[in-house]
Amino acid sequence: MVTRTEALALFAARRDAWLRGDLDAYLALWAEDMTFQSPVHAEPLRGRAAFADLVRQSLAVARPVAFDFTHVAVVRDVVLAEWRIAIERRDGGRRVEWWGMSVAEVQDGLIRRWREYWNPADVM
Repeated sequence: MVTRTEALALFAARRDAWLRGDLDAYLALWAEDMTFQSPVHAEPLRGRAAFADLVRQSLAVARPVAFDFTHVAVVRDVVLAEWRIAIERRDGGRRVEWWGMSVAEVQDGLIRRWREYWNPADVM
């Protein structure tokens, strides 16, 4: 079971590492056997190594600018969050912003499962 205080600290650490572009600190918050799924992944990515490849590719094409959590709810080991993200494309500097929701399952202080929901048209 994760407390609200622990969930907020974990999400803040995730946000801060992402905004710094600190891949090692970011990945340290995820369980080795984690899964990740988003609207552009028909099947979940499995394992931290596969997720690391995705994050590395993302950081290569975009600079993180903002990551704000507007609502966070915690039930046992599940954290539901509404958030807004902004990036700046490295190929010209265009800023892109979108809203999303996520369902995270936390185990032993690490994110074990992450599913996020957002409109792919918002990031084009």
